[in-house]
Formats: sequence, structure tokens, C-alpha cells
Amino acid sequence: MNQDAVLAWVESPLQLIGAAEWAATHRRTVPVAGRLTPQMSETADLLLARGARFGEMEPYLGVPWKLLSQHPHWLVGDGFSGQFRLAAAVLRPRTLTFLDDGAIALPFADTLLQRRPYARPHVTERGLTSLAAPFAAESIARRARTGAAHLFTAFDLGEDRLAALADRGFGIAQHTFAWTRATAPASADLGTRVILGSARPIDGRMPRETYLAWLTALAASAPADTGPTTYLPHRRETAEQLEAVRRIPELTVTATSVPVELILAGATRPVHLHTLPSTTSTTLRLVLAGSGSTINGEPVPAASRQAGFQT
Repeated sequence: MNQDAVLAWVESPLQLIGAAEWAATHRRTVPVAGRLTPQMSETADLLLARGARFGEMEPYLGVPWKLLSQHPHWLVGDGFSGQFRLAAAVLRPRTLTFLDDGAIALPFADTLLQRRPYARPHVTERGLTSLAAPFAAESIARRARTGAAHLFTAFDLGEDRLAALADRGFGIAQHTFAWTRATAPASADLGTRVILGSARPIDGRMPRETYLAWLTALAASAPADTGPTTYLPHRRETAEQLEAVRRIPELTVTATSVPVELILAGATRPVHLHTLPSTTSTTLRLVLAGSGSTINGEPVPAASRQAGFQT
């Protein structure tokens, strides 16, 4: 087995972009074990068309045991995954590099620092997932002590976390989506005002009625000379929710099948974005750097907070 062999094990489109950025930064061709979903396939096709340094692409369901056993260096998309914990405890890879899985990057960093339990935020874990946690944690900590555990992130972890992670032996490399920006063609004209869809109603963190009322008010507040506001759906929005969004006046729904980071990276004129608190507040500031675009992080509507929904 090649002791330098690296494999990207990714489960979401954002993780796949992180793998492409890592491969470009390190000038390495990286084979990919990717979760089998339509969004992953379409994102992979687009990244390959833009020249991503991906080797063999292996779609999978479950744990790709054979591939993992053949590659001592894993680029891990979801460090909280129960499947990852089990595989790390059993196979004990020589080197681990954790890619971003959205804003969960911060609680995962705190997990590595033992400042919080090894459990996904807001989830009650049971069974094998919970049992494997301490073994995976020890496997990661052992790699860190030998300089073989890394984070490759676009998120600002804060000086305190960075110093504490370095003290424990973790290597941290931060990226700015440089490859994504450099390889993006001019994006389709979405207008100058864009609202990013949210999965909060789908996840039970906001009543759908409150969400639709928020969108209606935001669309109605557009200056008269900007034209219709474009709505880019979240990849997990349901057809039922999108149908309700389409009925909102002055709002044009533009269907997307790949991450918004890939859609907007080639913006040729300033875009004014509106979004509820989400990962994109961080990623798009980097993707759109220098374009003159603005990102308005909208507060969660008061009705959601009053009803006791998680924010």
C-alpha cells in the first residue's frame, strides 16, 4: 500500500468542494468516495468540468471499507458521522484531514479540544454511534500528537481555538475558495438582488408560515428599480415548500442543483444577497470577495423565537 495514498470521503456538495480545494492547494490527484445522491453527482460533474484534481470517483452507500483500507490518509467530510467514527476506530488511518461540513466546523473543533461531547449538536445519539465515539476520539488525538491530524477550513475558528488546537498537535490550514473562484465561468445573470433559500422549516427550526411571511416582506421591500428578486432554493427544500414560494409576488424562483458557492463564484457584477443565519454567510463572503457584492445576514423572524423554535 502506498503510504502517501489519500482518499476524500465526502457526503455533501460543500464537502466535495472542500476536497477540490484541498487537491488544488496540494497539487494532488485525489480519488473520491462520495455519498450516492443526485446533488453529489451533479456537483462532481461540474467540478470535474472545471478541472478538479479528482481521480477515480466511487459512489457509495454506507462505509467504503475497501477504499478506506487502501488509503492511509483520509480527507473526511463529516467528522461527526457515526460511520466515520466506526471506521476510524476499526481501521485507524495513518493521517486524517477534516474538511468543512458547514458551520458545524466550530463545534467540531471544540469536540477535538474536548470542550464538548463527541456528539452532533442538537442530536440525541444512541447505539453504535455513541459507543464508537470515545474510540474515534482517542484515534484522532493520537494522530494529532504525531502531527498527523489536520483541519482544512474556510471558517474562522478564532484565535483561542487555533492556539489550543496547535497545542494539541493539530495542523490548521485555512482556504478562501481560491480554486473555486479561479475556475468559475461567468455566472448566469440572477439580477442584483438574491435571497438564499433556507432549510429551517424543513428541519423544524421555523414554522413554514413564518418563513413565507418573511420572504413576502423581503420581496416587497425591494427598490422599484431592481426588478424581481431572485430566490435560490436550498438543496433540501421540498417541492411543496417551493410551490408556496413561487406564489409570492415579485419573487422569481431559479432552480439550482449545485451549491450556491459554485453558482455565484463567477458573478460579473455586484449582487445583494439576503440570507437567514447559515453556512453561506461565511462561504459566500469568501467566494464573492472583490466583486462588490453585499451579504445581509437577516435575523431569524421573531415569531420563530417566540414559539420556541431552535435558532
